Amino acid sequence: MTRILAYRFSAFGDVAMTAPVFREFLEQNPDVEIIMVSRKNFESLFSDIPNIIFKGINLDDYKGFFGLNRLANELIKEFHPDYIANLHDVIRTKVLDKIYRRKGYKVFKIDKGKEEKEKLTDIWNLDKIQLKRTVERYADVFREMGFEVKLSDQLRPGSQKKSGIGFAPFAQHKGKMLPLEKSYELARVLAKREMVYFFGGGKKETETLERWETEIPNTKSLSGKLNLKEELNKIAELELMISMDSANMHLASLVGTRCVSIWGATHPYAGFLGFGQSENDVVQIKDLTCRPCSVFGDKECYRGDWACLEELDIQKIIEKI
Repeated sequence: MTRILAYRFSAFGDVAMTAPVFREFLEQNPDVEIIMVSRKNFESLFSDIPNIIFKGINLDDYKGFFGLNRLANELIKEFHPDYIANLHDVIRTKVLDKIYRRKGYKVFKIDKGKEEKEKLTDIWNLDKIQLKRTVERYADVFREMGFEVKLSDQLRPGSQKKSGIGFAPFAQHKGKMLPLEKSYELARVLAKREMVYFFGGGKKETETLERWETEIPNTKSLSGKLNLKEELNKIAELELMISMDSANMHLASLVGTRCVSIWGATHPYAGFLGFGQSENDVVQIKDLTCRPCSVFGDKECYRGDWACLEELDIQKIIEKI
């Protein structure tokens, strides 16, 4: 059995995107085992994938070079890997790579395509093209090791009967999030026809969604009520998920639920559309030449009016649904 030690510590959505890649890679290479090292609270993302050992760590326990050196030694001692896969490529993981190389290990790392993403998000560049999808960038790491992997990019729905619509109106950055009054109106329209379940996290989001639940009949807020495993189980039971370009889209991919995704400052061209999700289920304003202005949605709007989200008509979303 060949053992690959892989690490990716954040962000939540990016870690979630590794899971379907692992699943298909391991199905096609049954004599391989992956040790996935990540934050403890991400364990449920991988719980039903055979041949994965999840190693949850608290990064605060391994600060600085000496902390990372200790982590590297602990992982070697516990797992005796054959290859190292850096799926993150940030300073912390670059240090780990160096330590492993010095110990004689073969280290393979993701090519994030930083230069092409910078060009894509240059607002003066009018020649926007689809870049390599992030899931393919993860798969490339294993291909470089000499393994074959062909990604299906197909959703795998659970066999259970699906009903209701999930709605996750929040995102980490303003550039990714529909204005809340539009989301409220969308929920109000949808709840006339279907049961709508709200997803979110954090105190402020939970307060907002609980208020919506009291004001809009036929809705239920699950924000702050479920752990990750329960959340995945609930999303698996939904007929449809509605999400911003955020982690909830990737959770829907993991459990085989279609997702209508809403994009503002970011764009599927950067490669972050959920695994198995269709471009036909994407809602965005296509004729804004400044889009995308950001890979992660964390930049201020250079126009100052957030037109990509403020001018998005919720009727477009309703038509997709």
